[in-house]
Parts: sequence; structure tokens; C-alpha cells
Amino acid sequence: MDKEKVYNEAVGGDEGFAAGDGYPSCDGEPCANVTDESSADADTMAGDRNTPKAASEELPSRDWEAEIAEWQDKYLRLQAEFDNFRKRTLREKMELVQSGSAECVKNFLPLMDDLQRALEAIEKSNDLEALREGVKLIAQKFRETLKKQNVKEIEALGLELDTDHHEAVARFDAGKEKKGKIVDVVQPGYKMGDKVLRFAKVVVGE
Repeated sequence: MDKEKVYNEAVGGDEGFAAGDGYPSCDGEPCANVTDESSADADTMAGDRNTPKAASEELPSRDWEAEIAEWQDKYLRLQAEFDNFRKRTLREKMELVQSGSAECVKNFLPLMDDLQRALEAIEKSNDLEALREGVKLIAQKFRETLKKQNVKEIEALGLELDTDHHEAVARFDAGKEKKGKIVDVVQPGYKMGDKVLRFAKVVVGE
């Protein structure tokens, strides 16, 4: 309800009310005994805003020391698990390398047996042609064993010099047609897959 209307009804429509000022007029001056309802309401609202939170609304107390100890325990356990994982992985890697090396050596043992038999034959026989054929068979078997290990000889003779696979150890005057090409292989090179195990040592024409 409008404040002016309430006051007029209370004083019986007194003409001393000063319209627009919000206060009744007492001989031209605002009456001191009239309470401003809006001011009271504003004070009440301001008081509500400044009132601190009730104790029930505060955060519950927590055992911080227990939580810290719990997280420290989790951290130590995780660190121990990672350390065990690292050691286990390293051990498995070493075992894998050793087993791979053992398998490779195992494939070459028959070649050692053949060489031993060839040496015994040299001591007992004078048939050079038979000995020559025996050595050729051993060399062929050796190449096949290397092939099983994915090891191949690097092609060189007659090709252009490729520094990614060849190492020039000498140059030889071989004419214009063979200039820059490999005219002789001093030592063959080998690679396993795309990895060069040993560069081919070659003589390049100039």
C-alpha cells in the first residue's frame, strides 16, 4: 500500500502532507515522530547481508594429517611398483638379446662342424679338387645361413660409388666408361635389412 495513502488515512486526510517529499508537513517542516518504513526495511536488508554464515553452514572439519599420510603411502607404493616394472623390463630385454644371440650362434654351429671335417680331410687327403669342392660347399652353406639371419652382401662391382654402402679405399685409371664406377671389391660389405653391418671396401675408376 502506498505510504502517502496510509498516512492520510491515519491523520484523517490532513492537508499538511507534503506530496513528493514522502513526509507529512507539520507547519511546513517534516514531523520528527514519523518513521520512514522504507529506511527501516533497507536497514534490515543490509543487516541480513552483513550477517555471518551460521555455524551449520561452515565446512566440516577434516583430518588433514590422515589424508596426507594416505597420499604419501600411495605415492611410495606407486614409486615401488614403477621401480619393479623398470627392473623387470630391463631384465626381459637382456634375456631377449641373449636368447637372440644364442639362436644366431646356434645356426652357425653346423658350419663349424663342416670346417672341422674339412681340416681333417686336408690332413688325410691329397685330392685338391675334392678339397676345393668341399670348401665351396661350406662357403655356400655359410651364405645360406647368413641369408636366414636377414644378412645380405652389399652389391658393389660395376655400380656407381654409393657412400651409404661403399667405402672407396683406392682409385684406378680405368677409362672414361668406368669413371666413378667400382672396378674392384677389396672387402665385401654386409647389411642386415636396411642397416649396414660393414661397408664394402672398393676401388673406384677415374
